[in-house]
Order: sequence, then C-alpha cells, then structure tokens
Amino acid sequence: MSRLRIHTERHAVERIGWLRAAVLGANDGIVSTASLIVGVAAASATRGDILLAGVAGLVAGAMSMAAGEYVSVSSQSDTEKADLARETKELRNDPAFELEELTRIYVDHGLEPDLARQVAMQLSAHDALKVHARDELHISDVTAARPSQAALTSAATFAVGASAPLLIVLIAQVETLTLTVSVASLLFLALLGAVGARSGGANMFTAVVRVTFWGAIAMAITAGIGGLFGAVV
Repeated sequence: MSRLRIHTERHAVERIGWLRAAVLGANDGIVSTASLIVGVAAASATRGDILLAGVAGLVAGAMSMAAGEYVSVSSQSDTEKADLARETKELRNDPAFELEELTRIYVDHGLEPDLARQVAMQLSAHDALKVHARDELHISDVTAARPSQAALTSAATFAVGASAPLLIVLIAQVETLTLTVSVASLLFLALLGAVGARSGGANMFTAVVRVTFWGAIAMAITAGIGGLFGAVV
C-alpha cells in the first residue's frame, strides 16, 4: 500500500477559523474582565461590588464578542459569496477567457505554458468554480468564513477567560485583591499564549510575551485610573 494512502497530515492552517476566534475570545475575556476588576478594586470597592462588575463585564463582553464576530465574519462571507457569484457568471459567459486566466496563474507558479494549460483544462473539467475559487480568489474550505462558528467560539471562550479572574476574586483577600488578580491573570494569559501557539504551530515564547505584555499594560492603566479617581471604571 502506498504511504500516501496511510499517511495523513494535519496542518495548523486547518484550525485557523476557530483557533483565531478562540484565542481572541479567551484573551479578551481575561484582559477586559481582569482590567475591570483591578480598576474597581483600586477604587476601594467591596468584594460584592467587584464581583457584580466582573459578572456584568463577563455577560456584556460575551454578547459583544458574539455579535461583533458574527457581523465581522458575515461581511467577509458576503464578500466571498459575491466573488463566487461573479466568477460563476464569468465561467458561464466566457469559459475560454477563464481557462486562459487559470493557465496564466499556473505559469506564474512555475509551470511550462503547455503543461499549465493541460492542468487548467483537467482541473476545470472536474470543478471549474472550485478551482478558480482556490487558485484565483484564494477561497477554500479551510479558510472560508463561518460566521456562526466564529460567534459561538468567541462568546464561549470569552466567558471561560473572564471566569478565571472572577474565580480569583472569590478566593483572594480583599486587601491584596488587586495584586492577586493581576498576577493570576498574567499567568492565565501566559498559559493561553502557550496553548494558542502550540495549537497553531507558532513560536511559544513570542506568543507568551506578546499576550502578557499587553495584558499587563491594560491592567496597569485601568488600575491607575481607578486609583486616581476612586470610581468604578
């Protein structure tokens, strides 16, 4: 049996749709909720007030992430559908030109003109629209926009990420709550960065430094504002 028949590869790009939404949602959940908690705690609020603000931030943030991701990815999906509709019309009205266009693409990729034309003809005979979508428009099953998947993934991972600093509020001493939530949230962010990098095949150290740095900046600014004005931010 050929090794190609028994060897299957799983590429990181196959996870790009849900992975991007998951990392974004969890990261935003940790950073925004932790920053909100730190800001409120710095204003000398009670544990109850801090929890209330954190829960409100979790619910509002999850709904906002879901709506924002759905609208954003839907716009991408609409653009893809419009391009595919136009390509379908062009294939119907002028298939010869579309064949030449596909041939030029393969020539640009390094094939000899005669071979490029043969490849274009054979692939077009099987599924012309799919070939043009992939090689001309760069739309594939892997990278195609999926609004519902992005919205649900972002909302769920935001809620999970936001729950982490809220849990710390329940168990930490009020006197050291700001410091405890900040340190714990940075550790959560570091873990998230490592997991995201691992899942996507990226450099783990770079991902960890990136998410923790910006998370620390966000919490420091919010804590400073809360401490300065003594008000819920």
